[in-house]
Amino acid sequence: MKKILLVEDDKSIITNLSEFLTNEGFSVRNAEGQTRALELIGEEEFDLVLLDVSLADGNGFAVCSAIKSEHNTPVIFLTASGDEYSTVTGFELGADDYISKPFRPRELVLRIKNILRLTGGSGTVTKLGDVLVDTVKGTASRNGSDLYLSALEYRLLLVFLNNRGAVLSRNQLLEAIWDIAGEFVNDNTLTVYIKRLREKIEEDPQNPKIIKTVRGLGYKVDL
Repeated sequence: MKKILLVEDDKSIITNLSEFLTNEGFSVRNAEGQTRALELIGEEEFDLVLLDVSLADGNGFAVCSAIKSEHNTPVIFLTASGDEYSTVTGFELGADDYISKPFRPRELVLRIKNILRLTGGSGTVTKLGDVLVDTVKGTASRNGSDLYLSALEYRLLLVFLNNRGAVLSRNQLLEAIWDIAGEFVNDNTLTVYIKRLREKIEEDPQNPKIIKTVRGLGYKVDL
């Protein structure tokens, strides 16, 4: 049974989400603030941490930083909808994913399972063609060189990684990345970001082997 630490100070979210995750087969511990969260992380081993930014004491950024400096535990941030600063900061601290509030519990469970599958329960390096994605450091490299992905490019790459083998429509991609950008991401802008990402991760961007176009449907990564 996978063990999750929920760090959240909204009592209703704690109660409802803990019950839902327990019914989904997870073991859940919770902490309302930074102090208690760090105590539990020091005392017990967790497979994943769900981490809110605003806490009863301290903040989620400090907790994430402490986790990533001492452990390889995956972290999913729970952020306010449209809070670009929190999302970008979370990725810079090594967060593995984020989900905006309000969220659908089943979508969160899917994200949790994807991250656990991707990291094997502990943050690690995943290979995608000749690209290595370090979900602990939040970096991607190719042939030993850092690709220096922007926050939105990294988020887009994570979406593909977490849905490996599935065809993602342009609308699905837009929904996944729109609230991390500094401005609204429309269909044309998505085309630009996919082009930029391909230029960084593909050996031949004109003939992509990693992010493949499925004509009339969307995009697919199945390496």
